[in-house]
Amino acid sequence: MEKADKFFETYCDFVTKVTSEPSLDIESLKESLDKIQDNSIIDMPRLLTAALGLGSETGEFVEIVKKMVLQGKPADADNIFHMKRELGDVMWYWVTACMALGLDPVEVISENQKKLEARYGEQFTIDQSEVRADGDL
Repeated sequence: MEKADKFFETYCDFVTKVTSEPSLDIESLKESLDKIQDNSIIDMPRLLTAALGLGSETGEFVEIVKKMVLQGKPADADNIFHMKRELGDVMWYWVTACMALGLDPVEVISENQKKLEARYGEQFTIDQSEVRADGDL
């Protein structure tokens, strides 16, 4: 067990070494947030709210799907309603992100459509799903 403890300790040290200062120190985090807020048109409190909320609400949606597919939860009206509510929460945070960035949600949707049309044309193919334009992750 001692060898495993040493390995984990070494790994924790490594994790700390490759972690940014704002991720480790509250004052550095505050400075980073202030710098972004002061030098941009981004509303950082709103953007942070959106980012955290999108992650958690998407996870709640995924959890329902996981339980239906892998754990035998019924694919019934109750679970569809539950997913509908989670998607509503995702939408709330998505619009919050658009507002934080000063983006028109309709333009975001339009840009997504253009990106996907450029990649796939009129029909999805596996080969095209691997093709990325510069800046398109």
